This record gives sequence, structure tokens and C-alpha cells, in this order.
Amino acid sequence: MSLGPLLLGVQGIELQEEEREMLMHPLTGGVVLFSRNYESLEQLEALTAQIHQLREPRLLIAVDHEGGRVQRFRADFTPLPAAGRIGAEYDAHPHKARQLAEAAGWLMAAELLAAGVDLSFMPVLDLDRGVCPVIGDRAFHRAPEAVTDLAHHYLMGMGRAGMAGTGKHFPGHGAVTADSHTELPVDPRPFNELLMEDLVPFERMTAFGLQAVMSAHVRYEQIDGNIATYSTFWLQDVLRARLGFQGLIFSDDLEMAAAATAGDVPDRVRRALWAGCDVALVCQTRKAMAAVLDAGLEWRNPVTQLRLARMHGHGEGGHRHLHQDPQWRAAVKCLTALDEPHTLDLI
Repeated sequence: MSLGPLLLGVQGIELQEEEREMLMHPLTGGVVLFSRNYESLEQLEALTAQIHQLREPRLLIAVDHEGGRVQRFRADFTPLPAAGRIGAEYDAHPHKARQLAEAAGWLMAAELLAAGVDLSFMPVLDLDRGVCPVIGDRAFHRAPEAVTDLAHHYLMGMGRAGMAGTGKHFPGHGAVTADSHTELPVDPRPFNELLMEDLVPFERMTAFGLQAVMSAHVRYEQIDGNIATYSTFWLQDVLRARLGFQGLIFSDDLEMAAAATAGDVPDRVRRALWAGCDVALVCQTRKAMAAVLDAGLEWRNPVTQLRLARMHGHGEGGHRHLHQDPQWRAAVKCLTALDEPHTLDLI
């Protein structure tokens, strides 16, 4: 059975029978985990093993595990600094900041892979313009060159651990005040301004081998009436054609309020896939997930299936083996010296 174009959520710390059936559906390609799915390291390892044993090729398991305010798993995992905390070191100590970024990318990826999680949606490539609370210190820096530099080293760390990278949120979420989880953000800037600033990290990270991109639920009103997730202009004309990106395109979660411009959730999935997303995320409510699976969606794209298969992780050993690795001890020592921020658990 090939992997489908949907990443779904599960509700608790172990799979229910109805969830097993949904994950066995041909349209399903993977699972997105949240803090609601985490109780302990042992429980997480059992859950990921359950999911991976369901199908062949195995379903992809993803999570938002950025560090700082957005870190889904905390107990038994190293507290990771926010990207912006690393960026704060960059202006005075760029070499040190690059080392911190690579250590953070490696440590994040190594700990997740050891628990059976294939990827975290990282690195964040948004620019911190100081106006978007939902982005804020999730971004590395305000300057496109600094974001690119640090994200490149973060991606190198992820790659050494065996994890593919996902840059987000294309083409840039940092210049809007609204939170796309709860309302529709509108960015009034012209294309040339985005091209010279927000698109720079995505263009350069494409050249560095970035494997995936996640779209933004933001409408750029001078450029396209659709949010980027539903925009053929952004996903096909700009990302694919102009920037030359050939990796996987994830939508952001289509149950977010900003995605409601396309109607009900099945219609949102159709719009996202038609616009150019390879994989659509529907990961909050069982009702929405069931509606999409029951909607009779037909989607066969061999290129998408190949791209999705390449996102599987390649970690070795479990946490006991990892904690014996001198590289793990060095990374923990390096990163835990930074301040630990408060928690933000996004939907």
C-alpha cells in the first residue's frame, strides 16, 4: 500500500480502533503528534511502534518540536532553546551561534528519532519583525541573511542525526499581527518586498538541499486573493518554478481558522492539493478527519509518494544508546547553558 496525501492526528496516548482504521486508509500518509499524545518516553516509543507497524511502507510520524515555547515532549527530553535565543547570540558571536544552531538541530532530531518520530517541522524560516506574537522568538532573527545562516547550520545538525528538514512558513509569516490558528492574517506588502526579504531564506535553503516546505495560511492581498496554501501562484509559480524547489510541500493544519476560506475541511484538502501541496494536514478533530476520508477524494501522485517516503527518519538505537554518545552529552551541555523560556502549546 502506497502512502497517501494526508497527515492525520490521534487523540490520546495510544491508538483507538477507529484511529487504526483511519490510519490504514489509502489516503493516509502519516500522523502528526501533539502534547496530548505524550505521557512518558516509554509510552511515546510504544505509540510510534504501533503506528509504524500498521503499514508498509510505514506511515510518517511528525511533530512540532522546535524548542522554546513550542516543544511537544518535555519530560525525559532535553529542554531546547527557542530559535530566537540562538539568534540573539548571532550579532555578537556568529561563530558560537552557528555551533549552537547545529547542536540544537542535531539534539532535537536525535532525541526524536530515538523515540520513533521521523521528523519535526523545522527549521522556522520566518523573519522576526517584532509584530507577530505567534512567530516571535520561534524565528532565528530579523535579518534574512542571519536566518539563512543559522537555519543552514540547524539543518546540517538535523541531517547528521538522520532527519530531513521542513522550512516554514512559506512565503513568510513574520510580518502579520494575526495568528492564523484563530483568524485570517493579511499581509499588504508587494511581491518585490517579499522577494528581497522573506523569500531569501527559502531560496537559499533550497540550494542547501532543504527537503520540505510548509505553507503559510496567510493572504498576501496585493499578490493573490488566496492564502498561500491555496495559491498556485505561490506554490507552483514561485516556490517550484522561480525558486526551483523540488522537495515536499506540506500544508499547515487545515483545521486552523485561516484555512476556512475554502469551505469545509474536505474542500480545504482539495484546494490545498490542487494548488500544489503534496500533503495536507488534518490533525485536530476526529470528525474532520473522518469527513475527509469519507469524501471520496481521489489523489494519485507518484512523485508525491516518492517525496513523502524520503521524509522518513534514519536514526539508530534508543535513548539509552543515545545518552551514552559523547556528542549527546556535548550538545546538552552546550544548549542547556541558555535560558529556558515559557511554554506555548499551539493547536
